[in-house]
Amino acid sequence: MSVNKIEEALKLSLAQAVEKAGLVDHQDPQTIVIEIPKNTQNGDYSSNIAMQLTRQLRRNPREIANAIVEAIDLDQANIDRVEIAGPGFINCFMKSDALTSVIGEVLKEKEHYGHTTQAKPVRYNVEFVSANPTGDLHLGHARGASLGDSICRIMRAAGYEVTSEYYINDAGKQIDNLALSLIARYHQAFGVEKAMPEDGYYGKDVIGIAGKIKEEIGDRYLNDDSKEAYQYFRKVGVDHELEKLKGVLKDFGVSFDVWFSETSLYESGEVAKRVEELKAKGLTYEKDGALWFKTTAFGDDKDRVLVKSDGSYTYLTPDISYHLNKLSRGYDYLVDLLGADHHGYIARLKASIQAFGYQPDQLEVDIMQMVRLVRDGQEVKMSKRTGNAVTIRDLMEEIGVDATRYFFASKAGSSMFDFDLDLATSKTNDNPVYYAQYAHARMCSIEEMAQKAGMQLADHYEDLGHPKEIELLKHINEFRNTVIDAAKLRAPHKIATYIQRLAALFHSFYNECKVVDPANLTLSQERLALVEASRITLANALNLIGVSAPRKM
Repeated sequence: MSVNKIEEALKLSLAQAVEKAGLVDHQDPQTIVIEIPKNTQNGDYSSNIAMQLTRQLRRNPREIANAIVEAIDLDQANIDRVEIAGPGFINCFMKSDALTSVIGEVLKEKEHYGHTTQAKPVRYNVEFVSANPTGDLHLGHARGASLGDSICRIMRAAGYEVTSEYYINDAGKQIDNLALSLIARYHQAFGVEKAMPEDGYYGKDVIGIAGKIKEEIGDRYLNDDSKEAYQYFRKVGVDHELEKLKGVLKDFGVSFDVWFSETSLYESGEVAKRVEELKAKGLTYEKDGALWFKTTAFGDDKDRVLVKSDGSYTYLTPDISYHLNKLSRGYDYLVDLLGADHHGYIARLKASIQAFGYQPDQLEVDIMQMVRLVRDGQEVKMSKRTGNAVTIRDLMEEIGVDATRYFFASKAGSSMFDFDLDLATSKTNDNPVYYAQYAHARMCSIEEMAQKAGMQLADHYEDLGHPKEIELLKHINEFRNTVIDAAKLRAPHKIATYIQRLAALFHSFYNECKVVDPANLTLSQERLALVEASRITLANALNLIGVSAPRKM
């Protein structure tokens, strides 16, 4: 499928006109910028190509614009007329069928409208959330889950081949503490005193798991300090926390194609193997009893420790192995969504893959800034339910999945974000998710009224020409371009912005254009088709950020 057909036709016609007028030998259509003027008196579409050519041609831009306009083939691009404005803007007024043809396109493609295919899709692996399976997912995880899942949906719609991946941190000190906490609680369930580990997990869920273990196996491990006993508690603890985590994410509308275990890297020998390979490449040295990796050879500001003096690995060592594992699976690019505290980690990860022959730009890291929950202008830090940090479950219960997903998607991950709970729960047009969903419900209501009146969707649209109809049509035409742009930049907020504009244009159209009018059946059925095209586009856009499109509010 192509991108916006109107804009592509305009770019081609303008490029051909530039060449026909003898201004340049070759003009690449893709370098021509097409915009929708804010004021419709300045045309349906506008281009600054004349100003772009001024420096190259050393001529007045209005002279250049005149030459282009004289050479342009109006019929080829379905242009009604062209005007030159200001310093040399070329403003194009389209024939009505150029704009209305999108209705048939949307009605035909339905849930696929806005999607693009690529001849040879670029393969991406997008990793996000990846929290330790030791407790609840909190506010930062909610933002990462929402943005990561939305990015995957948008990129797939733009024709990329995307794998979503969760890296299970099921190795290391925190998992050790989870297992030891569970062992202590298991003993305590029998009335046997056993101290909790330093940095242990004191949550109710660990006590609950211990109780279940007691029911299932009795006192089998009560006097057993073997490695087998430890591994049992470790596995049960991780499995339970992971299942709970998967359940919360599923309820949040987030799924992963791959759940990758850190432990599997150690069991397969990949971590040790990569360390040996770096040694063989001459990229390591020993200092202060530790093994160092020469990351400065690849642009890092200082070298990094791989193996500490006590023989244990740093966080970087399994991460090197993990990223190489992902690249070995044939992905063109890896994307990591990381919290703001990981900013300094980027250079060493890029250095790591370069050391093994990959390009640094094959790893792309999106940093997500902090989120503050705000109510009545004050920051909310604690959960009413648990007395701990606010969790994804808290957000879902208090404001719902849709509002949570929409609010997180509406702001760039790279910016700090104050999440206004009062606004998110309000039933007013100031609440962006309510405003958008109400537009969809209103579209459904109109269609129900029309159905009761025996009206059908028109398959021709000659009578559509009201300024509010034209504005709506142009915005629907922009959807595929918006998806492509949002995918390239990994910017779900561009979809949220599109949704707000679409809802506003629809509400404005509805206020001025009567749709269900039995006295004017032809126009009503054409407008009904426009309503359905708007509804499909809005539902598709909402789906890209994991938000539902309700039929009733």
